[in-house]
Amino acid sequence: MEFLYYFGDVFSPVSFGLLLLGTIGGLILGATPGLSPTMAVALLIPFTFHLQPVQGLILLGAAYTSTVAGGAVSAILLKIPGAPANIATTLDGHTMAQQGKGAKALQLSFLASAVGGVFGVLLLIFLTPLLAQWALAFGPSHLFWLAILGVTVIGSLDSASVVKGLLSGCIGLWLATVGFDDIMGAQRFIFHPALGGGINIIAALIGLFAIPQVLTMFAKGRRVDSAEVIEVEKHSIMDAIRELLRRPRALAIGTITGSIIGLVPGVGGQIAGLVAYDQTKKFSPERDKFGKGHSEGVIAAEAANNAMVGPSLVPLLTLSIPGSPTAAVLLGGLLIHGIFPGTDLFDNHPDVAWTFINSMLIGQILMCIFGLYVAGLAARVAQVPQSVMAAVVLGLAVFGSYSVQSSMGDVYVMATLGVMMYFLERFGFSAAPLVLGLILGPIAEANFIQGSMIAGATDGMAAYFLGGLLNIVLIAIVIASVLYSVWMELRSRRYISKEEIMG
Repeated sequence: MEFLYYFGDVFSPVSFGLLLLGTIGGLILGATPGLSPTMAVALLIPFTFHLQPVQGLILLGAAYTSTVAGGAVSAILLKIPGAPANIATTLDGHTMAQQGKGAKALQLSFLASAVGGVFGVLLLIFLTPLLAQWALAFGPSHLFWLAILGVTVIGSLDSASVVKGLLSGCIGLWLATVGFDDIMGAQRFIFHPALGGGINIIAALIGLFAIPQVLTMFAKGRRVDSAEVIEVEKHSIMDAIRELLRRPRALAIGTITGSIIGLVPGVGGQIAGLVAYDQTKKFSPERDKFGKGHSEGVIAAEAANNAMVGPSLVPLLTLSIPGSPTAAVLLGGLLIHGIFPGTDLFDNHPDVAWTFINSMLIGQILMCIFGLYVAGLAARVAQVPQSVMAAVVLGLAVFGSYSVQSSMGDVYVMATLGVMMYFLERFGFSAAPLVLGLILGPIAEANFIQGSMIAGATDGMAAYFLGGLLNIVLIAIVIASVLYSVWMELRSRRYISKEEIMG
């Protein structure tokens, strides 16, 4: 119950103001098609640079929570998911809106998001310290394999192709070697003075997540401006609460499914929402109503994608393995503020860890309150022309990259990586494993070198890195995650081939 001691810190004027700002801003950003939660958090990181670490994390955590929930607004009113996590919401949410139940669908989505989100954060509160204590047994060889595991898990699960996902992770690992070697001081891959200090992680995050979206929005131009917003009629919040209480099965399946999927590194909210929707449909006696504007579909999908947020931070805060692409960006934010996840976080920075987690709990409630009131405004923001939104995001990207070190070199790095990622995405590569390779590369390298020194003085490299129960378990998980993803990909291809043959 240590977390209760730090609840008061969330309500300090600056922290609570940032929590409100992140919550409202996240709702608006989330409702804007094309602005994913990952990109929103990446764009915000430079603005946390001059804040205290805990204040910066409160802003990023609030934005993460709210952008996932805010994506339901455009999913319901425009049939355009604000984020991949809201895809399942469009199935019934938009149909409800077409039937004149848009306000009811929005109210149910925010209420279900709050229930799922609070449950997910409670899991984060009670599971994280236990796993963090377990992580005390980790030495350099285990941390090395954990870093490799992080890249392979998210690389094999966040991409359409396992090979392309792993290649993205390898590109990230290579980019992490650019600059001076920390041990020997040797120069590596420095082709331009801007790369002398290595690749700045903030510039890389902004470039890899924001610039491809900006180029895509510029390419679309005004083609999507004709998207019609369905007017939100008046609907009693108490009626929505009563409707939610009448659907405990959908709420429970969504919350539990999202929480479990959130604990699995690399899976993300998209899978959580779709699996919860599918399971709720299978267990419902009214399964024929799904897809035709059934409230259970909205409740299950939104409870799941927000329940995933808290548990996705458990492997991040204990083992440095992000549970989602947005959590990977948060890992970058932690390291930038000099905070390393694991036991160090709870032993040396309990005020930062617990205040941040508590703020996410309160943020879920604020998200629900503001979501119910700003949904109509957020829907209007979603109608801003893509070209205008692209120009705004581009301006924020340039400002954010330059402001970190007052260096145009970082802007060049951001732009180069962003354009490179834009073309890589067209060939099916994903930014998340690349970023994770870039973040975890130095951790893997430092622990490999440290482990090599220890191995040289003991039983040798093979015995140190491949021996011991924990090393074997971690290596087995690395191999199993890759093999499972290959099997899933082959199964998916066979299914698509059968569909094509069936016509």
